Amino acid sequence: MKNLSHINEEGNAVMVDVSDKTVSSRIAVASGKVVFPAAVFQTLSKQEFLGKKGSIVQTAVIAGIQGVKKTSELIPLCHQINLTKINVDIVPGDNEFLINCTVKCNGKTGVEMEALTGVSVAALTIYDMCKALSQDIIISSLQLEQKKGGKNDFQR
Repeated sequence: MKNLSHINEEGNAVMVDVSDKTVSSRIAVASGKVVFPAAVFQTLSKQEFLGKKGSIVQTAVIAGIQGVKKTSELIPLCHQINLTKINVDIVPGDNEFLINCTVKCNGKTGVEMEALTGVSVAALTIYDMCKALSQDIIISSLQLEQKKGGKNDFQR
């Protein structure tokens, strides 16, 4: 049976000790989407996804990158990690934006939380830039797609 890694025997929150782990190449990919009412997405599409605040997609990409960099400040038990690559990709779909975030590092701990944070912050930025058109915008399907490196690899 697996145990929670951030809870000790006394039930207290702890940061995982990675001192004895070996450095390895790590990668994580997360995804999510921002779903719009059809009329709102059509309006945005006609405007080439440019709002009063600028390019919706490019602003969300930059915000996602910033979110990845700030993960250890936002999630209390995350380690500070020297990142080697961040890619935030946002593409329009059927009344939605599809967001993918890939994060890489060479380190002792994985970058899953960084990838998930990147998607989250990008999605929240899209919401913020579009909320004047509708509050009926849904952020959904935030999930880890894959991780490599460390003890266990994962592929959805």
